[in-house]
Amino acid sequence: MAAERGARRLLSTPSFWLYCLLLLGRRAPGAAAARSGSAPQSPGASIRTFTPFYFLVEPVDTLSVRGSSVILNCSAYSEPSPKIEWKKDGTFLNLVSDDRRQLLPDGSLFISNVVHSKHNKPDEGYYQCVATVESLGTIISRTAKLIVAGLPRFTSQPEPSSVYAGNNAILNCEVNADLVPFVRWEQNRQPLLLDDRVIKLPSGMLVISNATEGDGGLYRCVVESGGPPKYSDEVELKVLPDPEVISDLVFLKQPSPLVRVIGQDVVLPCVASGLPTPTIKWMKNEEALDTESSERLVLLAGGSLEISDVTEDDAGTYFCIADNGNETIEAQAELTVQAQPEFLKQPTNIYAHESMDIVFECEVTGKPTPTVKWVKNGDMVIPSDYFKIVKEHNLQVLGLVKSDEGFYQCIAENDVGNAQAGAQLIILEHDVAIPTLPPTSLTSATTDHLAPATTGPLPSAPRDVVASLVSTRFIKLTWRTPASDPHGDNLTYSVFYTKEGIARERVENTSHPGEMQVTIQNLMPATVYIFRVMAQNKHGSGESSAPLRVETQPEVQLPGPAPNLRAYAASPTSITVTWETPVSGNGEIQNYKLYYMEKGTDKEQDVDVSSHSYTINGLKKYTEYSFRVVAYNKHGPGVSTPDVAVRTLSDVPSAAPQNLSLEVRNSKSIMIHWQPPAPATQNGQITGYKIRYRKASRKSDVTETLVSGTQLSQLIEGLDRGTEYNFRVAALTINGTGPATDWLSAETFESDLDETRVPEVPSSLHVRPLVTSIVVSWTPPENQNIVVRGYAIGYGIGSPHAQTIKVDYKQRYYTIENLDPSSHYVITLKAFNNVGEGIPLYESAVTRPHTDTSEVDLFVINAPYTPVPDPTPMMPPVGVQASILSHDTIRITWADNSLPKHQKITDSRYYTVRWKTNIPANTKYKNANATTLSYLVTGLKPNTLYEFSVMVTKGRRSSTWSMTAHGTTFELVPTSPPKDVTVVSKEGKPKTIIVNWQPPSEANGKITGYIIYYSTDVNAEIHDWVIEPVVGNRLTHQIQELTLDTPYYFKIQARNSKGMGPMSEAVQFRTPKGSNSPHGSPTSPLDSNMLLVIIVSVGVITIVVVVIIAVFCTRRTTSHQKKKRAACKSVNGSHKYKGNSKDVKPPDLWIHHERLELKPIDKSPDPNPIMTDTPIPRNSQDITPVDNSMDSNIHQRRNSYRGHESEDSMSTLAGRRGMRPKMMMPFDSQPPQQSVRNTPSTDTMPASSSQTCCTDHQDPEGATSSSYLASSQEEDSGQSLPTAHVRPSHPLKSFAVPAIPPPGPPTYDPALPSTPLLSQQALNHHIHSVKTASIGTLGRSRPPMPVVVPSAPEVQETTRMLEDSESSYEPDELTKEMAHLEGLMKDLNAITTA
Repeated sequence: MAAERGARRLLSTPSFWLYCLLLLGRRAPGAAAARSGSAPQSPGASIRTFTPFYFLVEPVDTLSVRGSSVILNCSAYSEPSPKIEWKKDGTFLNLVSDDRRQLLPDGSLFISNVVHSKHNKPDEGYYQCVATVESLGTIISRTAKLIVAGLPRFTSQPEPSSVYAGNNAILNCEVNADLVPFVRWEQNRQPLLLDDRVIKLPSGMLVISNATEGDGGLYRCVVESGGPPKYSDEVELKVLPDPEVISDLVFLKQPSPLVRVIGQDVVLPCVASGLPTPTIKWMKNEEALDTESSERLVLLAGGSLEISDVTEDDAGTYFCIADNGNETIEAQAELTVQAQPEFLKQPTNIYAHESMDIVFECEVTGKPTPTVKWVKNGDMVIPSDYFKIVKEHNLQVLGLVKSDEGFYQCIAENDVGNAQAGAQLIILEHDVAIPTLPPTSLTSATTDHLAPATTGPLPSAPRDVVASLVSTRFIKLTWRTPASDPHGDNLTYSVFYTKEGIARERVENTSHPGEMQVTIQNLMPATVYIFRVMAQNKHGSGESSAPLRVETQPEVQLPGPAPNLRAYAASPTSITVTWETPVSGNGEIQNYKLYYMEKGTDKEQDVDVSSHSYTINGLKKYTEYSFRVVAYNKHGPGVSTPDVAVRTLSDVPSAAPQNLSLEVRNSKSIMIHWQPPAPATQNGQITGYKIRYRKASRKSDVTETLVSGTQLSQLIEGLDRGTEYNFRVAALTINGTGPATDWLSAETFESDLDETRVPEVPSSLHVRPLVTSIVVSWTPPENQNIVVRGYAIGYGIGSPHAQTIKVDYKQRYYTIENLDPSSHYVITLKAFNNVGEGIPLYESAVTRPHTDTSEVDLFVINAPYTPVPDPTPMMPPVGVQASILSHDTIRITWADNSLPKHQKITDSRYYTVRWKTNIPANTKYKNANATTLSYLVTGLKPNTLYEFSVMVTKGRRSSTWSMTAHGTTFELVPTSPPKDVTVVSKEGKPKTIIVNWQPPSEANGKITGYIIYYSTDVNAEIHDWVIEPVVGNRLTHQIQELTLDTPYYFKIQARNSKGMGPMSEAVQFRTPKGSNSPHGSPTSPLDSNMLLVIIVSVGVITIVVVVIIAVFCTRRTTSHQKKKRAACKSVNGSHKYKGNSKDVKPPDLWIHHERLELKPIDKSPDPNPIMTDTPIPRNSQDITPVDNSMDSNIHQRRNSYRGHESEDSMSTLAGRRGMRPKMMMPFDSQPPQQSVRNTPSTDTMPASSSQTCCTDHQDPEGATSSSYLASSQEEDSGQSLPTAHVRPSHPLKSFAVPAIPPPGPPTYDPALPSTPLLSQQALNHHIHSVKTASIGTLGRSRPPMPVVVPSAPEVQETTRMLEDSESSYEPDELTKEMAHLEGLMKDLNAITTA
């Protein structure tokens, strides 16, 4: 057989050996094998497909009674149909000759007339359904338990009893557990009807709550289990009248420990009796249960608790508490919840070749933890050298052979139930490639990746196969290339090996082409193995080398692990470890080495031991240690045992609680605060704290209070007014009470004072300077009705904020030590309470020089409450620095002058870092401890100024707080949208709306602008919404020319220097319907004559305006030319113009476009600054060129400029409603400080006509006037203007919007009239590019929108026209003419409104 198999391998083509796992189809719940479809095929070869074979129905646990019939359901699917058989208790049933058991057509088992007696139970047991398909395999179902209820037996029977009216009563009736469902009760020989007041517990017990006279009578319980009913004793229940006398509270039925399975219902019984009638409450793990609002928790009659559909979270300890107002009793019980086995990962179908190694994966969960066993074709898989259980549940098959084909099932079971899942293994011929890539179920040793072979010469056998290295558990093989391919660079090799005398052969492949060695691992010592090597090229596998017989070396026998290693704590400082002699290993055990290590450290210690036990002393209290043991023989150390962990016993704390502080609340109460002892001194779990306090005048009368271990403060009430009390606190463990803190004193107030506001300023402050100290004295605030909890003394050279010291409220003197001689100190004094610090009082003093001996530093001995300084006070940390790391993190570093130069901490000192922000003013300090010279403060607010200080503590000595360091966290994009967004219609303007909002609650920086999105379609893409930018921090905006009676949706987004925040929720607003236009109404009050008058008036006024403008333009040429030459000389020379630009207001010569609308930026007459859009500058000095373009419609903007009937700044939809062109507006992608100023390097002369002749002297970059807004402009003005950008073919064929320049001195003579928006256009003939972003898309880059504009005059002609106009009119004359025009326009307006 072996020779035949070897010949077949020589003729095969291993180049197709691609190993993989294939899962096809979808398995039904509980299926034994996955359904599958057709597997992919290799060219020229057919592949067998996985066969769908699984259970449709599996049997379940069943309860039956004697003489009844039972059906155990089972149905399996396969093509062809499977054969169904049944096993009982692991043995096949012979159903052919059984007259009581028969197989139904669908495969179910029918048992008629169940037999059950004390000595004969043929039907009770475990049943299993077995399905078989010939030539395919076998699968088995889950195991189902059939329980037959036994003969009725009463383990307890009801007893006669009496109950007071309104109280509770119980009647026992306990039977064997399988008969509980068949128990019922009778009263006076009639079936008892159960209700909310009378219930039957799962044990059979009858509970009667709130007993009435009708409940009296004869009771018995009945068991009906198929045969004749069995009755209990009949007893009488008497109902007595209420005696109105208090009786003791007792439990009639207490809860007992229960075990339930997930999904079941459970009843925890609890019935109490007493007068007054008790009420029942339940707690779980010290938390009260709310049975009124819960759907799963129900309080039954008498107080029992029912939990429906139990889950794992319901497990725990339940407390039943009975209370009748006079006394309280409680009982408890543990509820354990179990879970049936469930599969987290089921086995999957596998294709493989012979000699491969495969792994079936199976992951299960359940409670208790399930055990896993494997079945192949219905038979148990017994672990061996070739069938191994790996990773607890997975099945590994090594060196596959053809007989390994079939169905493999993973069966998981625990005390609650069992489940099965399976998969199919198909072994392909060597010339058939595995259809898919290698999956994880194939071991790395057998996953080669050769392509399908082609025809051609095959390599000969590898030469000179030798074992170059032979060890106990591995062998290294080397060989030479085949004679047919001496180079062998493209050859790969497969090494086949097997134990001598074993038919299974395994394979190991080389890792890359040309490699001629391989190491075979995991061999057995002193065992003979047979090896052979085959080479493969692109055409397939070649000849096999001659078999090589190699025997592994015998293994040196070292001791195995010592069994039964145990460790237990003998005392709080010692642990005893015991073990036994190793069962494996040659030679006599010479000694043992015990290793142990404290948990959380990496330093392991060891001790030599000659016996089987050892006690280690000197350990830390209540600390966990790990132990392991290694046995030694003459060959050396053996195998170590696994680690065993144990904790030393707890002890009383060895130190007192830390940071005890007292806070007087009012005249009768004091709040105590403390911190737990240091972790190393707790010596166990802190179970509570003992507070002892006494009056200072009566030290023997001590009151004691206990609080829980989690409580770190306690309010002591009921104290006497104006009395001094002493307090101390000690920590408790289960072992006892540790040392207490020192007594700390506090005095209650004489009367209850006001603490709803900060104290007033101290009434006086006096300072007395000495050489290195200053004595400070003060008197309290005059208003004695406000609580003062202490005083804060600040001092420093030149500033009182360098150091701060807080003293008790009773103190009136303090000596500031360690000062510099001959230095000027500023001192501040503030009274404070829990609300905050009051108004400071300032004083200054100069310390005396060293040579001044007239005064010496003395402490005021007799002054009350003056503290005596520590003889060696701790020096405060110095050099405190705050390094900003992010928007919420700041690193604090400092130095400690009391440390050596290398600043290395070698003692137990620690540092306390405190920090706070001044907004709001009464913010309290936060503290954190550190053992290094730096601390990372996290969780701070963005863009917030914090102050930090540090102090050092060593033992009971502490320093004062260090000098403060300040740091402001970085900004962050807004993390909340603008809030309170409202939209209202403007009165009298139905097409105009006003949008109002409030800033984001989390702005995280200075808000630099908002963006308003609006649309008529709330579901439209955001880039299709119309956008209105709002610059600065304004909180209102107007939008006009909306469509009447149309719903609009509005969203707002805030922006700061870091970017855009989230959008607000869409707000809907429907514009009003409005009124009909008079011109379109048939009932218009204007008749045709009035219309004719209006038309003629408008025509006449228009002609007058045109004539006046023509006169302006023709008479200013000569004067303009002269002033141009003067301006050029002024720029090139050193002369500077003087004067006030506000004296003259130049004419408003806006040129407007007719086909493109731009948001008006005129100054609104509305007095509300928040409702005003970006104002236009009122004189020529305020204008800065923005773009090489200008508008061409003069009349529309002029009326807006003059303020005649002008409205607040608005934007329109008129120009956008049809084509909806996108306005182009640059958005700074960098913070403002990174912007580039778009102004010349010399002083800016934005509106001077002299620029026309001085263009050549300007920096090209400075002359660029198309940037949106320089950073300084944005910061100074607080506003920026949107720019509509076009690509003009000529400087005058576009429009521009002026931007506000930074404030500065005038740079030109205002007496020279100028037209800034026109003169600046001839300045530069170059078209400068503008970095823009489409307002409609924001995040997208789009080219500027081309705009069609009417033609404009040539530059020379325009300039000449302006020069002519300058020759005739001075500014005063021009102002008069403009006023006259304004009057004409008002007359026209009066006519039209009439």
